[in-house]
Amino acid sequence: MAGAKIFVRERRKVGEKEKQPRYFVVAVAGVDLKIKAKHIRKMEIEEIAGVIGADVVYLKAGKDNKEDDDLDDDDNE
Repeated sequence: MAGAKIFVRERRKVGEKEKQPRYFVVAVAGVDLKIKAKHIRKMEIEEIAGVIGADVVYLKAGKDNKEDDDLDDDDNE
């Protein structure tokens, strides 16, 4: 599955010291992958990517970026 990519971004409301999954899968390209978890840990993303041969792309989200508001609803749980 060459060229497969998993795009993730870091959740805003979860800090590094908290024991909660810090990443949210935004998109997947080049592979038929279904992720059942809403939030995921970095090591889980990297393990999945390693098994399917995908690259992980970490997206940067600005603090003042209003376009991310629709994705922030996912952080409210």
